[in-house]
Amino acid sequence: MKSFVLSLAVALVTCCVVNAQDVPPALNFTVKTIDGKDKSLSDYKDKVIVVVNTASRCGMTPQYSKLQSLHKKFGDQGLAVLGFPCNQFGGQEPGSEKDIMAFCSDNYGVEFDMFSKVNVNGDDANDFFKHLTSLDTNPKGSGKVSWNFEKFLIDRNGNVIGRFGSRTDPMGKDFVAEVEKALNDK
Repeated sequence: MKSFVLSLAVALVTCCVVNAQDVPPALNFTVKTIDGKDKSLSDYKDKVIVVVNTASRCGMTPQYSKLQSLHKKFGDQGLAVLGFPCNQFGGQEPGSEKDIMAFCSDNYGVEFDMFSKVNVNGDDANDFFKHLTSLDTNPKGSGKVSWNFEKFLIDRNGNVIGRFGSRTDPMGKDFVAEVEKALNDK
């Protein structure tokens, strides 16, 4: 009996270690959804992901509609758009999560996944963004997020394969080509 219990314990530990190793570093984080629930980013494994820090009172706020178009156009092909509100740039996201979601839904019809407000830079930065900004990815490279609506592209294997500045149009030819390439690499 002791040997059976020991074998079972070893099997369970091995299973957990193997599963933890199966999660790529970029998806090995738990974040809060905009309604306050924990969400493991590993749930997005096998999807192409566009991560964006957002704001409701920014000159680039209309990008919400283009992000929604991107979500609508490619969601059924395995694309997930993840919006992370941030108030670090000019205080342009001062509202509560409830206010943010109402704004996004009412003004831009946002249906893609939104998360609780985060800091993307500094000592208080969200760990997921600390990871993203530590990577030297093209075309923007590593370092602090410069402004609202900066975009990170993650492939189906959880590799961060691109980082794009705030002015990059989410439905622009070049960005869409990168998304399509990632979607086609299975």
